Amino acid sequence: MENDSTDRIKVAVETYHNIPRGRPKSGRPWKTLRNERFSAIRTTKTKKLNWDEKMKKRAEKKSIKKFEKELKEKRSKDLETKRIRQEEIKKRRLENERKSEVVQTIKDTAKIKRMKKKQLRKIEKR
Repeated sequence: MENDSTDRIKVAVETYHNIPRGRPKSGRPWKTLRNERFSAIRTTKTKKLNWDEKMKKRAEKKSIKKFEKELKEKRSKDLETKRIRQEEIKKRRLENERKSEVVQTIKDTAKIKRMKKKQLRKIEKR
C-alpha cells in the first residue's frame, strides 16, 4: 500500500514538472525556472583559519594599509610642494614683468577722457 502511494506521488511530481512552461508575464523567456526554495540552496563553507593564521593575515592587511597611507601622504605632500612652487614662480614672473615695463605717466585727465576704449584697456593704474 505504501509503495503504491509513493509511486503515485512520484508520478504526480513528474507530470507537474513536465507541464510545458507558458510565456512568462514579464516577457523574459530566458529566465531560469527555480524548482526549489532559496533556503534549500546549499552554500559551501569556507575553511576556518586558526588563531595564528588569522593574526598573520590581520598584520599583513594592517601593513598594506599603512603602506598605502604613506604613499597617499607622500603624493599629497609632493602635489602641495609643486603647487606652492608654481605659485612662487608665477609671483616672481609677475614681479619681473612689472620691473621690466616701460612706464609713462599721464598727468592731465583730459587726455584720458579723449582716449578710445581700446586704448583705455591698455592703461593700468598703479
